[in-house]
Amino acid sequence: MAGATTKLKKPAASAKAGPAAEPIRDAERTRQALLAAAEVEFSTKGLAGARVDVIAEQAAANKRMLYYYFGSKEDLYLAVLERAYGAMRETERGLNLTHLDPLDAIRTLVEFKFDYCQAHKQIIALLAGENMLGAKHLKRSKRLRDMNLSLVDSLRAVLDAGEKNGDFRPGIDPLHLYISMSALSYFYFSNSATLSTAFDRPLVSAAEQKLRRAHCVDVIMSYVTAK
Repeated sequence: MAGATTKLKKPAASAKAGPAAEPIRDAERTRQALLAAAEVEFSTKGLAGARVDVIAEQAAANKRMLYYYFGSKEDLYLAVLERAYGAMRETERGLNLTHLDPLDAIRTLVEFKFDYCQAHKQIIALLAGENMLGAKHLKRSKRLRDMNLSLVDSLRAVLDAGEKNGDFRPGIDPLHLYISMSALSYFYFSNSATLSTAFDRPLVSAAEQKLRRAHCVDVIMSYVTAK
């Protein structure tokens, strides 16, 4: 009708700016950046000494986004621990141990444990810090047990195959074998500074680490092989 006033609809209000409005890809990128920055902060300063503002700054994010994604400093710390364990377990799965000859599988895993500690010093510091806390935060993890049980199952299959073909002595406990493999490398790298000082040998040098790697292999292979 001529002269009638047309009532215009108001444009829909734009979504409120904030982390929830972030595109999925950008949100995941921000989350991973926060985890990477937090791993450095927690591994160098521990849970108590780490600062969330430093983590946010290093991740080019802000504290509001950190709390949005992780809820609290303690939950972020747990996420960092799970991420570190998950990355190690994922790489271990890539070794395809059950598809290797049993002797090669054990040797490969021993070498892997040494090389991983050598290349990922931060996980040593993270585990040392969590052990001082009595694994208080890892006890809350809903993912950790499944990750570790799958590894023990794979190692058990390798040991069973080696025992069946006569390569391995019978009755080896896969969990204790894995702990021994880990300890041979973990203790060396976690204590290399004090050991180097105490024995006046540069255990952090490439030559000493090459000797230690071979020693780790010899110790475990001597233990598992049939006599």
